[in-house]
Amino acid sequence: MIAPSRELQTLKAEFFQALAHPIRIRLLEVLSATGEQNVQALQQRLGIEQPIVSQQLARLRANGIVVSRKEGTTVTYDLADPMIADLLAVAKEILNRRLVGAQALLHELRRESDARGRRR
Repeated sequence: MIAPSRELQTLKAEFFQALAHPIRIRLLEVLSATGEQNVQALQQRLGIEQPIVSQQLARLRANGIVVSRKEGTTVTYDLADPMIADLLAVAKEILNRRLVGAQALLHELRRESDARGRRR
């Protein structure tokens, strides 16, 4: 297997850095679920002020994660690639597995603690 170039690794890191904000993740999840939306619709759906939504969308657009389309005075945004929705779904599944594993360990610890408490 050939190791990826430093440039490719940097590009990947920049891509993930662009995703590394809770509001940007929420925006992408909404766009994944609903398709193209304008800033006002996204603002209402997320309950976040318009300047913050616009700022986060600009960061996503600058990194090629969302695309914008202007119709008159309205600008709408959508995922640049439908696979971004798949990426979010995979991330959710990975986190779910981690949390299930942590939950199982927590239950085991509680059982041990309860057993020790009964022996005293």
